[in-house]
Amino acid sequence: MKKHAASARRVIFFLVLWFVLSEGEALLVGAAAVPAASWLSLRLLPATRPIHLLPLLAMTPNFLWRSLLGGLDVGRRALDPRMPINPGWIRLPVDLPDGGRVALGGELSLMPGTLAAGTDRGRLLVHVLDKDQDHARMIRIEERRLGSVSG
Repeated sequence: MKKHAASARRVIFFLVLWFVLSEGEALLVGAAAVPAASWLSLRLLPATRPIHLLPLLAMTPNFLWRSLLGGLDVGRRALDPRMPINPGWIRLPVDLPDGGRVALGGELSLMPGTLAAGTDRGRLLVHVLDKDQDHARMIRIEERRLGSVSG
């Protein structure tokens, strides 16, 4: 019974989110989007693993701050006549379940200067603008934060 209640909460969450984002419009599209998002969410993060909203909300200010700093860094590199970039790939083992790896990859892809390109045998494959920076440390911190959000 707990699983059904958790699944129902997930559907309600996406329903409310759709209603807020669409300002009550496009209900026909929402009628398809909400079940699809709920199904995908439950596939990636099963209802047996609860989502803790407080840690999720606590991640938001740090995410916004790092996005701002990352954007400024990318802009500085792009406008510098020397173009100080050293692009490359990093592969990091990640201890999160499949849905957690997807969430971590999505978060990294939203951050300027990093782009998650998938996983390979439990490792996250990330393209970075400067492979000399300590991206592994930052990714580990985000992995721990995401781990605190689920389960």
